[in-house]
Amino acid sequence: MENYLQLLNEAQQKPTIHKEGPLMVIAGAGSGKTRVLTYRIAYLMQQGVDSFSILALTFTNKAAREMKARIAQIVGESEAKNLWMGTFHSVFARILRSEADRLGYPSSFTIYDTQDSERLLSSVIKELKLDKDLYKVKQIRARISSFKNSLITVRAYYNNPELVEADRESKRPEMGAIYKEYVDRCFKAGAMDFDDLLLKTNELLNRFPDVLAKYQERFRYILVDEYQDTNHSQYLIVRALADRYQNICVVGDDAQSIYAFRGANIQNILNFQRDYPDAGVYRLEQNYRSSGSIVQAANAVIAHNTNRLEKNVWTANPEGHKIIIHRSPTDGEEGRYVAGDIFERAMQSQLGYEDFSILYRTNAQSRAMEDSLRKRNIPYRVYGGVSFYQRKEIKDVLAYLRLLINPSDEESLKRIINYPMRGIGQTTIDKLIVAAKTHQRTLFEVLEQVQELPLNINAGTRTKLMNFYTMIASFRTQLDTLDAFEMADLVTKKVGLVTELKKEGTPEAITRVENIEELLNGIKDFVDGQRELVDATGSLVEFLEDVALATDFDNEVQDQNAVSLMTIHLAKGLEFPNVYIVGLEEDLFPSAMSVNTRAELEEERRLFYVALTRAEKRVTLTYTLSRYRWGKIIDAEPSRFLTELDDSCVDNQVVKDDYTFKPMMDTSVFDAPDPNRVRFKTLQKKKTTAVPPKARMKAVSKTGEAPSLEVSEITNGARVSHSRFGFGTVINIEGSGNDAKALIRFDQSGEKNLLLRFAKLKIVS
Repeated sequence: MENYLQLLNEAQQKPTIHKEGPLMVIAGAGSGKTRVLTYRIAYLMQQGVDSFSILALTFTNKAAREMKARIAQIVGESEAKNLWMGTFHSVFARILRSEADRLGYPSSFTIYDTQDSERLLSSVIKELKLDKDLYKVKQIRARISSFKNSLITVRAYYNNPELVEADRESKRPEMGAIYKEYVDRCFKAGAMDFDDLLLKTNELLNRFPDVLAKYQERFRYILVDEYQDTNHSQYLIVRALADRYQNICVVGDDAQSIYAFRGANIQNILNFQRDYPDAGVYRLEQNYRSSGSIVQAANAVIAHNTNRLEKNVWTANPEGHKIIIHRSPTDGEEGRYVAGDIFERAMQSQLGYEDFSILYRTNAQSRAMEDSLRKRNIPYRVYGGVSFYQRKEIKDVLAYLRLLINPSDEESLKRIINYPMRGIGQTTIDKLIVAAKTHQRTLFEVLEQVQELPLNINAGTRTKLMNFYTMIASFRTQLDTLDAFEMADLVTKKVGLVTELKKEGTPEAITRVENIEELLNGIKDFVDGQRELVDATGSLVEFLEDVALATDFDNEVQDQNAVSLMTIHLAKGLEFPNVYIVGLEEDLFPSAMSVNTRAELEEERRLFYVALTRAEKRVTLTYTLSRYRWGKIIDAEPSRFLTELDDSCVDNQVVKDDYTFKPMMDTSVFDAPDPNRVRFKTLQKKKTTAVPPKARMKAVSKTGEAPSLEVSEITNGARVSHSRFGFGTVINIEGSGNDAKALIRFDQSGEKNLLLRFAKLKIVS
């Protein structure tokens, strides 16, 4: 792709070839910002910038993978591999693993997810003998997360009388004690939570000038995608790293800043020119995604926001279909209308169900949609639900594996020390915790010395604890010789997890066995996939890091012929030909919790803007006259956002009712209501939600089973399938025999350069 710059329009070319100094690219929805970022990196490398000195930060692993694949096509696979490119958390985790000893952590520190953090906090609250109704775990975790993202350490918390007083007034005077104990326990366990990956990176760069200088020198060119979504902690890290050379390029759209609830600060992009007065400012205003009507409607809505950067988004696409507004009597009718409309459009226009998406403000709205889609036999997928890796049996297996990598991981140890049952009760575990505190040891170290330490336990219990320690220690001796799959397979068989579940014999237990088997299949697939890539070993550490840093949507299979259901927040960055935005009602969208200030309302409006601009061809907006909420039917009022649309691009299908009732007889013949008369309430039937049949939830296979390919059978232009990356087209083949490689453009996963002796490709007829 030597002439890749010719693929850019004039507005896209200017920031792409801006080599030195700071620059900001204000990119409207669908304007090609990813292409600009990608080509800019390729351009820098072709201008002599060392690929090792470029840092690119994204918000999803999927975006990073796609960008790196595109860059490899221009500059070559080997050079693209040298780039530091990934999510904020993955890149900073990589830096922290290299510098962990500076902060007193092991390089193999564990990364706690939300559930791990909540389990630890639950233990802390219990041990401090606090009222769990006042100190609710999820609220405490959210507050600690807010502290960390605002760089409020335990010391800073106690030095801030206003924060301490606020918690005292909220009847949580021990908030500081919980925070301190939580931080201490994480440190002792050699663990960091997701917020620590940012907080500790800030600590590293600010406490150790030599480390900052090292990474400033390494990352001479920094690029940040979706800059409007950065929080204060991310902002400070980026500023520190870019401070020496000032070669920072940020790309974003203030109109798509929708993550304030996660700590995202829109002021970061609004104030970029204040931070860098000499910055070049470029605007990408041509929308390539959406029709003229959709762009016009979105512009009309976002114009009502006062706190925004000026830009004039336009499109050369045809005007297309007008935006449909549909009113339904109830949320059940709303679901039936949407499902019926999808069915009819799919049949009439020969569209796949993957061409349709239903977006909503809250997850609870999916129920009516799911019921209606199931009744129509329309396949669908709900994104953002319980992740596979959050299921109990999967967490149990992962806890074993994490303990092998990091024996200081206290939460993992407590989770599995008595699962399957070993006769080690909570009383014994509590004694271990006390001993660990008293003797300044980790729980695993206490187990190691269980015969010597005074634990006040009987000989039988000591033997059980010693057996558990010996089992884990024996597994650890094989970490260097077994890959992730071999290790996981060994552990699940030796500890008897599957055997224990099979003994139960219940349908639920069988499902859990199937899930564990699926986990092992996934690990095997991961190991095989790593073998195809250079510099990967398929080790247990690599697998656990991949699990910890992956997002739900990144891990989803993308080639299913199914309608996509998701919240608007989750839809950010995606696009669909046909989009249904449901529940356009006051107190729902905009949310009742987000209309107290102008800033909150403007965030809700940006969310509506994002929803509109996910669509390529058609948008349908729906609202109801009544909705089942908080356990009862309530009257609903159309959203104010509907009135902000440009009338010229709207097809309002709400039928105006001019009918007025005229009494058929003289009503004076009836008695006036007697207040003392007994009135009976009407009994309403309970609503039930059917469980979706498994067959309807499975992916629709696009091809039958195909024979595996021999290396000699692969030709340029061939259509192939891969178990991990899906369907793709062979672009180029090089090498021969065991060294043969194929560059394949996968439909959903981007371009991959695979070693053919490991890539289990199949022919697609």
